[in-house]
Amino acid sequence: MADELEAKLRENAAGPAKVSGDAGSVEQHSLADQIAADRYLASKDAAKKPSRGLRLNRFIPSGTA
Repeated sequence: MADELEAKLRENAAGPAKVSGDAGSVEQHSLADQIAADRYLASKDAAKKPSRGLRLNRFIPSGTA
């Protein structure tokens, strides 16, 4: 899924932002919006992983309480 999204972002960045013709006009989301959506989806995927990178734990030494 990530590879598809990256390929789509590259394709959209290479193409025009707005196209108009006899049948009508088409406008894409801005590149900034597409990048924000990609970051959001990547963060959701990262949050689902069991090892999330940084995890804070509190250690209480035994014998001091």
